[in-house]
Amino acid sequence: MDTLEKLKTTRRREQELERLSPFELKDNLIKLAQPESVKKMASQMLNAGRGNPNWISTIPREAFFTLGKFGIEECRRVMNDPSGMAGIPEQKGIGKRFQTFLRENKEMPGIDLLKKLFQYGVKQKGFSADAFAHELAEGVIGDQYPTPDRMLKHTESIVHDYLIQEMCNTTTPAGSYDLFAVEGGTAAICYIFDSLMENGLLKKGDKIALGVPAFTPYLEIPELERYNFKVVHVKGSAKTKDGKSNFQYPEEELDKLGDKSIKAFFITNPSNPTSVEICDQCRKYLVKVVKKLNPNLMILTDDVYGTFVEGFTSLMKDLPKNTICVYSFSKYFGCTGWRLGVIAIHRENIYDDMISALPEKEKNG
Repeated sequence: MDTLEKLKTTRRREQELERLSPFELKDNLIKLAQPESVKKMASQMLNAGRGNPNWISTIPREAFFTLGKFGIEECRRVMNDPSGMAGIPEQKGIGKRFQTFLRENKEMPGIDLLKKLFQYGVKQKGFSADAFAHELAEGVIGDQYPTPDRMLKHTESIVHDYLIQEMCNTTTPAGSYDLFAVEGGTAAICYIFDSLMENGLLKKGDKIALGVPAFTPYLEIPELERYNFKVVHVKGSAKTKDGKSNFQYPEEELDKLGDKSIKAFFITNPSNPTSVEICDQCRKYLVKVVKKLNPNLMILTDDVYGTFVEGFTSLMKDLPKNTICVYSFSKYFGCTGWRLGVIAIHRENIYDDMISALPEKEKNG
């Protein structure tokens, strides 16, 4: 093949790659990085990165499907029509019936997790056995709208404990958080931007900061026509002593956040695709900049990968009143298809204060 033909072939390949979405490009790169000899190895690479993990967590699923058996039994207990119709679970006495189910089905997959879950709720959280078991049965059957409509009562309390454990390194900040269930991290970010705009805290064309490198859709969302934000990049450009990039934020980059014309700071922590947690030094400096120079800075942090980092600390702990935290169960539990995410916002926050301070015309408009 002559040089000209090689150049044409290379250019055609480049054009093919340019047409790929970020996720398709990622899949192609993974294929190229795995020769046939690696693909045939017994020990397979576990991928929890962008896109779909190539593994699942079995125990939660086993518990979920076994809980489904209990839910169906409770429905049939109320009404069991031969045509295949059943009733809806009844709360009275369901706590004892669930305990009987756990005893009589001790060989079923996931039963140990269900026992621990129920014991945790009743003994450690102080839940009513009937109310908790009823929520579990109705939740797994999916026969009712959730009440309250943002998240089930007992589920929210348990997820709250989980987030404190995983996002705050088991240290509870003063006060507590309201949680809102959503369909994964990207949807959560869109909901947050929409809510901030609907409530007059962000306006089309406002200036926001974005920590980079960043997950590709997060680079694109602020530029959508509905937002059209002016984006200031806060660059993870720091280097180690030997000149290698460590993707931390230098002080001069974090100083950008002291500009009060910047209304919000959008960050992924640990970062995606670089997989780096914000170091303690950077986090402390960021807190100092916000508190001293821009106390009303709205911080949106996507902490989806925090559960992969031992001792991880989210900004929801360091700046609880400023921070809206987004977390997704998808990657850590290998369940991207279930679209399980949550938004956490502290009950004492700058958002409520700023909404209260809006002119009456804007509040009523």
